[in-house]
Amino acid sequence: MSDDEDFSAEEVWDEYDWERFLQEQDRNTEKYFGLLEKYIDHPDRDDLIAAEMGWEDEEDEEEFEEAAGLLCEQDAMDSDEEDDRQFDAFARSPIYKDTLKLHRWINEWVDKDERLREHPEAVRLATRSAICGAKLAAALCGDESAEIGMTIAYLKRALKAANDSLDAAVKLTEAGFVQGRQAGTLRRLIFRIRDRVVDLMAEYRAEWRKRHG
Repeated sequence: MSDDEDFSAEEVWDEYDWERFLQEQDRNTEKYFGLLEKYIDHPDRDDLIAAEMGWEDEEDEEEFEEAAGLLCEQDAMDSDEEDDRQFDAFARSPIYKDTLKLHRWINEWVDKDERLREHPEAVRLATRSAICGAKLAAALCGDESAEIGMTIAYLKRALKAANDSLDAAVKLTEAGFVQGRQAGTLRRLIFRIRDRVVDLMAEYRAEWRKRHG
């Protein structure tokens, strides 16, 4: 399936189809914001951006806006009653509680040492752990009819973010910014989140095989 192939509601996408789709939207989003920064003060900004993005009409632009919204997890965090119910269920899950513990730990740790606020690995630890939580929310806040392939694709992104967080934690430990019990607590929290993501991916893949063979 090509990246620019139109999505069909009648077609069942697996995790790899969704992964390609999300990667294409990542590239388009990065390009769009780069152009927006480049032409921010130009009087013909919208037309210039549309030309470089290859938008032929308003419908193309609307499709991109919808895809960009997906990347920002708007669907997962929408404020209507049904989505609030779905997020409440996610918020009670063990993996969400672990992400909250990790965020609190990182915030308290950074607040105690001003050197960490601009340290690249500390910034990477904070941002990648936050991204992990956002991708988990996108994966697990959908209703029962949500695409299993999409859920797995978001879980894979959460796993990548968790692995990046772990790598940053290791580098900070080696540099002496995290020591002793702190280092053990940090690694334990990240590993627990990572292991839960791996378990969820296995469960959803088993469900995919059950449904689609």
